[in-house]
Amino acid sequence: MSEKVELQQSKEQVTMARGLAWLTAGNILSRLLGVAYIIPWYIWLGEYRAEANALFSMGYQIYANFLLISSAGLPTAIAKQVAKYNVLGKEEAAFYLVKVFFKLMLIFGVIFAGIMYISSPWLADASGSREKLIPVMYSLVPPILIFPAMSILRGFFQGRHDMKPYAISQLAEQLVRVVWILASTFIIMKLGNGNYIDAVVQSTFAAFVGMLASVGILVYALWKQGYLGKLLHAKKQKVSVNPGQLIKETLKDAVPIIILGLAIQLLQLIDQVTFIRVMEQITHISNSKLLELYSFMSANPNKITMMIIAISLSLGSVAIPLITEKFVQNDKKATADLVTDNLQLLFIFTIPAIVGTVLLARPLYSVFYGPSKDIEITLFIWNLFMILPLGLYSVLSVIIQAIFENKRAILYFVLGMLVKLVLQVPLILVFHVYGPFISTAISLALMIYLFYRRIDQVVGIDKQSVVADVVTISWISASMGVVVWLAATLLHLLLPVSGYVSSFIHLTLAGGAGILVFVYLTLKTRQLDRLIGSRAQLLRRKLKVS
Repeated sequence: MSEKVELQQSKEQVTMARGLAWLTAGNILSRLLGVAYIIPWYIWLGEYRAEANALFSMGYQIYANFLLISSAGLPTAIAKQVAKYNVLGKEEAAFYLVKVFFKLMLIFGVIFAGIMYISSPWLADASGSREKLIPVMYSLVPPILIFPAMSILRGFFQGRHDMKPYAISQLAEQLVRVVWILASTFIIMKLGNGNYIDAVVQSTFAAFVGMLASVGILVYALWKQGYLGKLLHAKKQKVSVNPGQLIKETLKDAVPIIILGLAIQLLQLIDQVTFIRVMEQITHISNSKLLELYSFMSANPNKITMMIIAISLSLGSVAIPLITEKFVQNDKKATADLVTDNLQLLFIFTIPAIVGTVLLARPLYSVFYGPSKDIEITLFIWNLFMILPLGLYSVLSVIIQAIFENKRAILYFVLGMLVKLVLQVPLILVFHVYGPFISTAISLALMIYLFYRRIDQVVGIDKQSVVADVVTISWISASMGVVVWLAATLLHLLLPVSGYVSSFIHLTLAGGAGILVFVYLTLKTRQLDRLIGSRAQLLRRKLKVS
């Protein structure tokens, strides 16, 4: 009997490991594609590149909020229900539920696409660039039509623990999107009329083309596995959960997740709808130049910094399900230890990443955006310093939900956003382009403090351990920073950063030296064990580090 149980557990572990591998690979490759295209795209747009990227970013900022709200957490709920009915041997009930929710999400898509279409002129006007931004906003309406329904199909495969179609669809979506962006931009800017707004519109419309590719992959996978016919012809079943009830339950769980998950996007949206408008009132800078400045302040750096924040969040959120499990079991000590481990995982990646990227800010920025002005690098560095508070907010906002403090979490979120709104305009008036950074930092600091205080009150965080860890990681980062600075200074004497190739050489050599120091010191202090587990011991043996 025990052998049978062990075999079953082993089979489940293999399935989960395979699914996680596919999902991780899909996520990483998608993110890399989503950043890599910017290099040729930025070059082809020529003198309009910064303004074009600002318009692209403004449109996508609003679009991303609509995507998050339009699915309302229902795909995850469907995944849970599919898994449940499959375990109970009621596969037909799972097919029926997916069919019902697929139709429902088509309606959701129409509703939210309609809302975005109707509100686009107002949102474009609020962003300070009505005529240029409206066509960009309109081009992002079609993908909202199909995204909620597509998410249900992904939820179906997730519920069956088959993440391969999910991951491939994700990768196909990004690949087709990038190909469309690059092909359309090249045709318009190099072979066509050279209208950069047309190029931006096609670049944002690429989201719809990519989504069609994703749907195609998912439908093909359904057909190949014999599920398509079963879904299309699924008949009404007596299921334990009524669709209406499931929506209510899902919304109850999803609303805090959606609200707290929107924080970073809302902070950026507040910047978007205030910065240009306020600056037009207090300066004589043209709208085109303000769009360019907004690009330097937000659009350009975000493509790099959000990659680091996403990795930080994925590292820091590894133990979230375990935190909930231990908290439900009323094991406060184990819960507190897991919270501490989560924070330590965040710090061990984020602090060295900030030190390294700040010291190599010019080559890192220039490898994506070419030769850059001093103001671009300065604003990029401000963005890099924001990585730590953004990462801390992301991790703590998830932890506080994991211990069922949703109401307080939303209250703290509202207080933080009110602070941002109150301070935003006065700080722009005083500090101009740096004002949004200061208001965001104060807002995040308040939310982080309130989240941390409440988590500590409920579970008791081992503060001494966290402080000791931060001290250790800080001196490791400082040591790494000295080596990076020396290498970068020497390289600058031999080969100043002046373009894409020199920037890449600086990043490779100085960044590589920093990584070697980081790996050696974290192996020596056992800090790397937290990131890569038992493989750190193997590395110590190979590198003969005691």
